[in-house]
Amino acid sequence: MASIEEEIKQQRFRDCYQKVAINLLFTASWLQGRQQDFFKTFGITLQQFNILRILRGQHPNRISGVEIKGRMLDRNSDISRLVDRLLKKNLISKHLRPGDKRATDVAITEPGLALISKIDQDLEAREKEMFGLTEEECTLLSELLDKSRG
Repeated sequence: MASIEEEIKQQRFRDCYQKVAINLLFTASWLQGRQQDFFKTFGITLQQFNILRILRGQHPNRISGVEIKGRMLDRNSDISRLVDRLLKKNLISKHLRPGDKRATDVAITEPGLALISKIDQDLEAREKEMFGLTEEECTLLSELLDKSRG
């Protein structure tokens, strides 16, 4: 893999902090593009996968759209639109909340669980190959990213 200098054809940075910020943004965009291509083969988007992942963690319980939005990786996602698309694919179900006819809760369906299980099998191998890091390096990188967010 090429260095950030080679990727963006820039040899000088103000300092190491600017370089790491640019490298993180570039790498996040690179990763997002690769993931979008991967999820497209399963007929869903990265954001839809994120919702399915959240709902699988709650299974068999239901949760609200507000709760989903709070757990999303991309908190700017249009949850209503994403939920509607997953509903049309029979990957999730919507249920009126008892006592509040205006509110709905969402749950993952059996087809949704089956799809996310298949995705997980393919994704695990892909991520190991894509990053090319040892488990120790992954742990260290994750810890450093957590530290950088404060």
